[in-house]
Amino acid sequence: MRLTFLGTAGSWPTKERSASALALDLERELVLLDCGEGTQRQFFQSSVSFMRVRRIFISHFHGDHFLGLPGLIQSMSLNHREEPLDIYGPPDAREMVERALGMGYFTLRFPVDVHPLSPGSTVELEGYTVKTAAADHPVPALAYRVEEEAHRGRFDGPKARALGIHGRDFSHLEAGESVRVGDRLVAPEEVMGPPRAGRSVVYSGDTAPSDPVRRLSEKATILVHEATVAQELEKEANSWGHSSARQAAECARVAGVGALFLTHFSARYKQLEPLEGEARVVFAGSSVARDLLDHLIRQP
Repeated sequence: MRLTFLGTAGSWPTKERSASALALDLERELVLLDCGEGTQRQFFQSSVSFMRVRRIFISHFHGDHFLGLPGLIQSMSLNHREEPLDIYGPPDAREMVERALGMGYFTLRFPVDVHPLSPGSTVELEGYTVKTAAADHPVPALAYRVEEEAHRGRFDGPKARALGIHGRDFSHLEAGESVRVGDRLVAPEEVMGPPRAGRSVVYSGDTAPSDPVRRLSEKATILVHEATVAQELEKEANSWGHSSARQAAECARVAGVGALFLTHFSARYKQLEPLEGEARVVFAGSSVARDLLDHLIRQP
């Protein structure tokens, strides 16, 4: 599982930061979280291909989070895509996506299906689930939790050998098959540890501090949370549905996440180290995300 930050800007892009977009590579498919203006160009500079995107989850329909959709989908069509594309978003998703795709003259050569979601929705997909929570923003907005299915427990080699199991029978047990030792049948669960939780990524989208987002984030492997401003401006930011770096870190600390990436920085901040410093006072596992940063999320 790998995260690629395609855009980490706030309400408008800067020379250093493109509008909001985050690619999550699940190996079997590529998921895109938000698709701000310029996302397809960011793909060309990154380690991932936009043609692999199978699903797009839009947090809300402010322009900096979805205006990259028309260009991205038109480029997919021009590159002869045939595979379906599924787009998910808040309850107004169908109307908003249809408007976006109605701009300009082009021929759509592949199916695009739009799925409106509500806070508390769960989408069951092959090998992973996506859950939603309400973000605190002036327009309908969702946070997302993408979570792999549980991994098998670890194989206990010493225990297997103590039972008289050797050689290729190890691989049979690891594959979930029982093996015979003398007149006894040994089941996989006898030599496998308990299932391990899958890796999980929570993406806040734009939000003021939100209890639903905090609950969605509980024990997540990675939390990607907006941090539009420094703490001296957080009261003003909260009134507009945004958080400070300190408040993002507080969410991470209370939720007990593994690591926090800050994103969606106001254009007023040329240097991001002060925001990172504020967050680390509250939660030591805080880091600022930068455009085109790749982060490998290892299995637990």
